[in-house]
Amino acid sequence: MPDTRPRRTFAVISHPDAGKSTLTEALALHARVITEAGAVHGKGDRRATVSDWMAMEKARGISITSAALQFVYRDHVINLVDTPGHSDFSEDTYRVLSAVDSAVMLVDAGKGLEPQTLKLFKVCALRGIPVMTVINKWDRPGLSALELMDLIQDKIRLRPTPLTWPVGEAGDFRGVLDRRTGEFVKYTRTAGGATRAPERRMAADEVEEADAVAWATAVEEHELLELDEADHDQERFLAGETTPVMFASALQNFGVAQLLDLLLDIAPDPSPTEGIDGSVRRTGDDFSAFVFKVQSGMNNAHRDRLAYARVVSGTFERGMVVTHAGSGRPFATKFAQSVFGRDTAAVESAEPGDIIGFVNAQALRVGDTVYVGDPIEYPPVPSFAPEHFVTASAGDIGRYKQFRRGIEQLDQEGVVQVLRSDLRGDQNPVLAAVGPMQFEVVEDRMTNEFNAPIRFSRLDYQVARRTDADGAAALAGKRGVEVLERSDGTRMALFVDQWRAQVTARDNPDIMLEALPAGGG
Repeated sequence: MPDTRPRRTFAVISHPDAGKSTLTEALALHARVITEAGAVHGKGDRRATVSDWMAMEKARGISITSAALQFVYRDHVINLVDTPGHSDFSEDTYRVLSAVDSAVMLVDAGKGLEPQTLKLFKVCALRGIPVMTVINKWDRPGLSALELMDLIQDKIRLRPTPLTWPVGEAGDFRGVLDRRTGEFVKYTRTAGGATRAPERRMAADEVEEADAVAWATAVEEHELLELDEADHDQERFLAGETTPVMFASALQNFGVAQLLDLLLDIAPDPSPTEGIDGSVRRTGDDFSAFVFKVQSGMNNAHRDRLAYARVVSGTFERGMVVTHAGSGRPFATKFAQSVFGRDTAAVESAEPGDIIGFVNAQALRVGDTVYVGDPIEYPPVPSFAPEHFVTASAGDIGRYKQFRRGIEQLDQEGVVQVLRSDLRGDQNPVLAAVGPMQFEVVEDRMTNEFNAPIRFSRLDYQVARRTDADGAAALAGKRGVEVLERSDGTRMALFVDQWRAQVTARDNPDIMLEALPAGGG
């Protein structure tokens, strides 16, 4: 029986340390999916957010891999995807943004719009994804609210339309003025922000004397916003012209309930999606989905491999036979899972907007489409231009089989791009990355997950260009360039620097040298 409850599928994006994983945890807490923020996993009392489960994530306090969480709130099904903030993992974030209908942009009240936030917003703009903005960490000293509105307007060219306005300056967070109702939503701190923060709604004439000055300032600024016509317009929001703004402290659980309500009220539903041939799959058509992420190593008890897929159309039912668009081959889906961080459970059915995991479906790669009925194939997810290159070799020659298996798995997941050539042979593949931290992830996972220590040797290449068979033949033997082949068949010409790439292109106008999407830095 189809689940007719409305869906909201969104990603949380921001610069590192702006509080993405903390907000993810707070949203789950407010939806009563977990009882305490910093859910306990494993042995002892060590805490970690449910969406940060890799050992490196816990050790460094950053998100390295995206995580999907699904829960129910106000009779809506919420599919929330937490994303890596660090620019070294921007490819993973881009893949996630191909699978959501809207995004929550988290801005640090003290730091404003940081470089990675701006880059991720540009990806949202390119994909036509509506963006809601949360000014986080208002419980700490920071910029003024009006100054932050100016930054949003100037830097990302979106008109900010605040739905809540802070009562109390940054560092003195009393609550917010709900601009839609005119009420004061007053917050009460909880110990460490570990449980839902109590809130009390009151009319303007009920505001207590202790908050009177801060309330009067908030009302005055709210009236300035009204005069400037900075009010929410749903059509302009969906068209990517405005961004609704809220003020919060994810760590203290202030403003989180309003964000959940906002998502239900204004975030878009799943919509029809166009295939690469121009055909359109409506949400009520036959089942189809596309894979936006492949992940292994989530369960230490056994070798697992999960292909995350976004349901685009139709109702998925466990056990149904679907067609793999790339090969035309059928496969059964009896091991489909629903996902909550690293925890999974068998899923019986799923609807458009839902994220499901296909277990040990070895044929599935990032960007693949599966479907029932009339053929459909959705646009592939592009790979970013790598800027860092190393050769990899087995640290223990006696464990070469494990080394080879691990490299193949990490390649399929998109942890790094794996490049090979006949000249270099299969024992020393070249690993290409957007950022150097990707190599740290490879080293950690190869050692601890595949029991295959790995050695790296740095290469001096800095620039990659896509080429073809003719280009590869023409570039053979030229100084400062090497052509290798990626596992998807793409030929990559690697250059020692931008100057060499430009000179080679200028002197050889007939050679195909095509830039890849930029994602680093």
